[in-house]
Amino acid sequence: EVHLVESGGGLVQAGGSLRLSCAASGSSLDEYAIGWFRQAPGKEREGISCISTSQGTTYYADSVKGRFTISSDDAKSSVYLQMNSLKPEDTAVYYCAVSITCLSYYDSKSAASAVYYWGQGTQVTVSS
Repeated sequence: EVHLVESGGGLVQAGGSLRLSCAASGSSLDEYAIGWFRQAPGKEREGISCISTSQGTTYYADSVKGRFTISSDDAKSSVYLQMNSLKPEDTAVYYCAVSITCLSYYDSKSAASAVYYWGQGTQVTVSS
């Protein structure tokens, strides 16, 4: 069993930055991929970024590429999402997620179903 706790969400003006953190506890995550999904009101949950240090892979959705950066601290079992140049359309609840591989993120329709564990989510609101 893996327990994920997100933090770092909040309200920011367009063009600003936020840094989300995800702290994992429980089973070892060495062989897993950890990433971020987001869900805006009335929209499906979208996988936006993923990292797997064991597989040496990262993933970014086109909607965040060049603005968001994912990183991990294996010693702290934590993953971070640095979000820069935020836009109002980035407003959503952001969820930390554990999967077997980042490859599942490439199929947007099934990415969420490949997640083994979810965090509780943290709200990000970007005002215009």
